[in-house]
Amino acid sequence: MSTSPDRRSFLAASAAGASLPFLNALPAVAADDAKLGPGVVRLDPEIEPLVRLLEETPRDKVLEEVGHRVKNGLPYRDLLAALFLAGIRNVQPRPTVGFKFHAVLVVHSAHLSALSGPDRERWLPLFWAVDNFKGSQAQTQKESGWRMKPADELKLPPARRAPDEFAAAMETWDEERADAAAAALARSAPTHELFDLFARYGCRDFRDIGHKAIYVANAFRCLEVIGRRHAEPVLRSLAYALLQHEGENPAKRDAAPDRPGRRNADLVKNALAGGWWGGKPSPAATNDVLTACRSAIDADLSVLTLALLQRGVSPRSVWDGLFAAGGELLMRQPGIVALHSLTTLNALHYAYQTVGDDDLRKLLLLQAAAFVPLFRDALDSRGKVSDDRIDRLAAADEKPGADAVFDALSRDKGAAARLALAHLQGNPAGATELIDAGRRLVFLKGTDSHDYKFSAAVMEDYSHLSPEWRDRFLAASLYWLKGSAGPDSPLVARTRAALS
Repeated sequence: MSTSPDRRSFLAASAAGASLPFLNALPAVAADDAKLGPGVVRLDPEIEPLVRLLEETPRDKVLEEVGHRVKNGLPYRDLLAALFLAGIRNVQPRPTVGFKFHAVLVVHSAHLSALSGPDRERWLPLFWAVDNFKGSQAQTQKESGWRMKPADELKLPPARRAPDEFAAAMETWDEERADAAAAALARSAPTHELFDLFARYGCRDFRDIGHKAIYVANAFRCLEVIGRRHAEPVLRSLAYALLQHEGENPAKRDAAPDRPGRRNADLVKNALAGGWWGGKPSPAATNDVLTACRSAIDADLSVLTLALLQRGVSPRSVWDGLFAAGGELLMRQPGIVALHSLTTLNALHYAYQTVGDDDLRKLLLLQAAAFVPLFRDALDSRGKVSDDRIDRLAAADEKPGADAVFDALSRDKGAAARLALAHLQGNPAGATELIDAGRRLVFLKGTDSHDYKFSAAVMEDYSHLSPEWRDRFLAASLYWLKGSAGPDSPLVARTRAALS
């Protein structure tokens, strides 16, 4: 897996932690009173106190307390780890892997945004995510009072059997067995083997509009930053999330969300010779994929993808068509479903690039192809869909600056996309200018997890597309980014005050 950039000045050293004055008015808490109950999972002892701070500080005071500690030397990486683990321990990924669970799903996206953002604004995404966690924590407590319990040590399989136990549990949708196997794997298996195991089950079904695949990618990417020693609660939460389903056990029925994965697992068996990923780029194949995404059913997209690969077409040309199709869905109906087509493609593409097993890599690509028509059909079920096409997006006549693009976005998404395309064409610095401006506006005006998840995904995937598709893809992303005329998030003022 790739390693996150090392920002020495950003991820500063030594933690400290004097309390804010408002805590002096609270009653003292004896050490025994502050201990976790026996029914709650314990975390790495070095990070536990900071996690407890996030869990126990009231929402209206937590940013100020964290800000005080940051000013006294709390490292960014420690806060990132504590935030992620607080979400893991306190936010249940049920009844769906979404909604309140975005407090966990968004953490790595906030981190990516922070790393790439303006120097003076880098703390804003993480402070926003801290406040977001407090809201999800409260919602979980209201709904169910759920907190992650310790693993049952008596049920953990031996290390040598853990991979097979995990696979068997996931195939039979057995939560208790999967939880024990995930804990054993976290203590013994190499990271690359872990990723292959979880990526297989993250892509197998089309439930929760892609959030399972998104969680796999973001969980492992976050662990890359905060450290493998925190893996056990993360992998247990992930296994629990991947086993979310409706109705009776999916292993005992033919449910629609499971059909693409079952078909594609059969398709990839002995389907391609070694070196299939080294095919030749084909603009015609990209157009074929994009055209098929507009009307073909999911099974036909998988078959088309496999046929193109068998003809020696580069997988990158297929991915170009899929990403372009996702951008087009966003143009046709800007909203939650369309944006998840892109965040899901981002997660599946990351897994495709990262896994070691060749058949699994094929499966991930075929699943990505199958999912796009399913997202398209979901759009159709939600109401009016325009006939906009990404390959017909026309550049505006004038050559605006990035600021003018985002000013127009506050009034007219289509006009902003055309201005963005004009700004990008023939301008080597245009993409950097648009991405920097767009990311900063998310920092200042973002109010929802999807603002961070979406912007982090499309700004990363821009560089993965072939040059002939990059500008159109980035211009299409304007349909969900923030315009400059909207109000700043109230948390911006609180964060700046907390760090001043």
